[in-house]
Amino acid sequence: MSRHPTHETSRPAPRRIAFVNEKGGSAKTTLVASLAAHLSLNRGHRVLALDMDPQGHLGKVLGVDPRACKRSSVDLLLDEVLDEDSLDGARVDLPTQPSRIPGLDVIVASKALALAPGIESDEMVDPTGSLRRHLDASQTLPSYDFLLIDSAPSFGALTLNVLRGVDELVIPVPLTYLALDGCAELLRTVHTVRTRFANPRLRISMVIPTFYRRTRLAHEVLDRLKERFPKELAHTALGYHVKIDEAQSRGLSIFEYAPKDRAARALAALAEELELRRPGTEPNETAHTAHVPETS
Repeated sequence: MSRHPTHETSRPAPRRIAFVNEKGGSAKTTLVASLAAHLSLNRGHRVLALDMDPQGHLGKVLGVDPRACKRSSVDLLLDEVLDEDSLDGARVDLPTQPSRIPGLDVIVASKALALAPGIESDEMVDPTGSLRRHLDASQTLPSYDFLLIDSAPSFGALTLNVLRGVDELVIPVPLTYLALDGCAELLRTVHTVRTRFANPRLRISMVIPTFYRRTRLAHEVLDRLKERFPKELAHTALGYHVKIDEAQSRGLSIFEYAPKDRAARALAALAEELELRRPGTEPNETAHTAHVPETS
């Protein structure tokens, strides 16, 4: 007889979503922190925000001090930790930290994360699959509705771990010319992960235009994104918002700091759109018409 109640065994698996762009400065951290906060604070979901960027900013903007945490995301890349925690069939747990927001937990990162993929042993045959092995083995992950991952702003073993460990991608794209090149590179990487690294389910759930300004170039790039991602392009483009920086400097989400600001409305709209874009559903055909915000 099963030791677990029926409602636990039948709980849907959490959505594993990575926010990925191989170039820095795309607003990945802001989006992960803000969308996680809205889904927890205003939508009633249990969310785990995982920082896989050695800069370690995700915990800070959510009010969690990485220096005060004994464990971090580097643990998820060391199979020796998995082996030790799995003795006698016991499942590995995740190094989570509660945030100030009920229902939102965080796994912080540090600069040590940048070295972790190079630490190999005879037992670590496939270091780029470590994250998925840890997530699959976790007994706490099924208690969440969403796992949102802030990935490193470059391609390497860290990003490959993330791409192999998730089923969905959100791609923030700054509305600049060079960002289009980075987006093309990422699409090639996604194809490689699908075909060569045994993750054929990997899909792009949403492409989010970021750092929108009312310039000719921004609109040209936005038009290119509409052509390339007619279904995946988000309804809302994220502009420049001073309130976001102010909130992050205080370790607060925009929904706590300035819930009526334009930035809060835009980020709430993006969170709720992501919520609707669950696997197995077709994005609304109007998604190709992105709403462009006023700058602030």
